[in-house]
Amino acid sequence: MTQDRIKVFKFGGASVKSAEAFRNLARIVTAKGGERHLLLIVSAMGKTTNALEELLNLAYQQHAFEQPFLHLKAYHFEVLQNLFPQQDHAVFQRLEHLFDLLHSQLTGIQPNDNFDFVYDQTVSFGELFSSTILHCFLKEQGVHNALIDSKKYIQTDSTWREAKVDWAWSERLIKRDVIPLLQQGLVVTQGFLGGTNNGLTTTLGREGSDFSAAVFAYCLDAEGMYIWKDVAGLLNADPKYFPDTVCYPEISYQETVEMAYYGASVIHPKTIKPLANKQIPLYVKSFLDPEGAGTKICECRFEVIAPAYIIKEKQCLISFGVKDFTFISEQNLGTIFNALSELRIKINLMQNSAISFSICTDYHPERLHRLLQTLHDQFVIHYNTELRLYTIKNYDTQSINRMMEGRQVLMEQRTRTTFQFVSK
Repeated sequence: MTQDRIKVFKFGGASVKSAEAFRNLARIVTAKGGERHLLLIVSAMGKTTNALEELLNLAYQQHAFEQPFLHLKAYHFEVLQNLFPQQDHAVFQRLEHLFDLLHSQLTGIQPNDNFDFVYDQTVSFGELFSSTILHCFLKEQGVHNALIDSKKYIQTDSTWREAKVDWAWSERLIKRDVIPLLQQGLVVTQGFLGGTNNGLTTTLGREGSDFSAAVFAYCLDAEGMYIWKDVAGLLNADPKYFPDTVCYPEISYQETVEMAYYGASVIHPKTIKPLANKQIPLYVKSFLDPEGAGTKICECRFEVIAPAYIIKEKQCLISFGVKDFTFISEQNLGTIFNALSELRIKINLMQNSAISFSICTDYHPERLHRLLQTLHDQFVIHYNTELRLYTIKNYDTQSINRMMEGRQVLMEQRTRTTFQFVSK
């Protein structure tokens, strides 16, 4: 087998949210993937990750979690019963075992546990559920496939909830073990998950299944990577907010990276770099319309491109002022940046004046509280929460007017190609 024939398909939560969704996925795999040389990456079913986060929070606070736990279990077993009419199928026992492990994990959580560590050990069950079901269902459909544990192949450090990949070690393991399996049939594995060298589970960041697929595509020198979504391709805006969206037929790696960085939800921000490094094209396709053209992301250039509108919810605007009315200096900025780095608070937008420095970040109440504690002796700090960050990539006057109309602007910034503002 030549390695350039390998394809990587990534299916998100919406594409496995129900029994019919699993059947549709199987049809796509059969029609578009062939019988070999195809790696399938699957996310947790529907809103399972949200449900697991709720269970974790309840357990961490020592509150009762039995009812939502049973609700999540019933959801998965209802899908199972629809897909596997024979109630004695081995998949029921396998899923029962996984839910028993999850229950034990939740029961053992203590209030003084490292939350981020416990998060990775708990929330990772969503992908274990969905990949087990997909593996067994494809087998039932006569599609030969192997189920592998991505935690054993995507090797990472122990930065819980946002683990950093050991690329060289991961590539050696994947090439050694996964390529022989792909010669025999399809391979199914989990998105979002990695593992440390001592066998602990890590996660690659929220919505990190895209990145998982890119890691595997890179390590396999894949011919192409395909993300199957519930939209026609890479759109210039979220259809929830904009009824007249445009689908890009082709767009460059660089444009996509910038859109992802600013908060476009279709592609995980880390996904593009490994693909661009090996010139592996990324195709964004619709699982609702598999024959549709979708979007190809590759090395290409366009003189004119439709403006992209991106909205980031749940933002926090924080302003730091010096207490003695001296100017904001490089030393002041260094102090602030060090604190932000220590607390893993990412800046989405920043701006300074003579006596103040302002940043827009994702709102994490606990991290914000710790930031205030760390810096309150040195700065006067003000903040606003429940804001939105609006970004227009490749803006023009019309697009700016459209976005700003009727909105109270708290901070704005403009570069040659990007316009951003923070608003309530």
